[in-house]
Amino acid sequence: MKVAIIVGARPQIIKVVPVIWKFREKDNIPYFLLHTGQHYDFEMSKIFFRELNIPEPDVNLGVGSGSHGEQTGNMLKGIEQELMKAKPNLTIVPGDTNSTLAGTLASVKLKIPVAHLEAGLRSFDFYMPEEINRRLTDACSELLFAPTETAVYNLLREGINKERIYNTGDTMYDLLIHCLKLNAARSFSYERLESVPTNDIAF
Repeated sequence: MKVAIIVGARPQIIKVVPVIWKFREKDNIPYFLLHTGQHYDFEMSKIFFRELNIPEPDVNLGVGSGSHGEQTGNMLKGIEQELMKAKPNLTIVPGDTNSTLAGTLASVKLKIPVAHLEAGLRSFDFYMPEEINRRLTDACSELLFAPTETAVYNLLREGINKERIYNTGDTMYDLLIHCLKLNAARSFSYERLESVPTNDIAF
């Protein structure tokens, strides 16, 4: 089993970190991390790989900015080429960005099953590019990992087979809890606060 993980924007990187950690724990499941380069500033991309202890992407397409059509088209071309080289058994696409949609389309056209991380979220505003991306991705995905019961309901209401839907919870929440515990363990702030009289703390 080899898994391709496709990211491109800051929230997507954050969403896949707990997944990558689990892959390491579970007999070191091999994965291929592809970054489209949709977000490319240090503070929007590279910093997360350094601070969250995950390896740099295997490939960065460096697509950068552009109109929706131009950006998505460039991603689609680059992702297709890399998937043909890597030959994964499954592609994981998180979120609802142009990178999500491009990764989905490139995969299904190569007959690679897609797992959508954060499936079923809806704004019901078709003027939002994200709404278009997430709906098309859900329609093409073999596995739909919904973060909430409401997301599951949205997918069922759209006629998606319940056997393809899994209520997995939110990986961003998982990462938040991990980081809070880690920071608490490294900090003496709680001990300092306990020593300060309550009436001396301004809220």
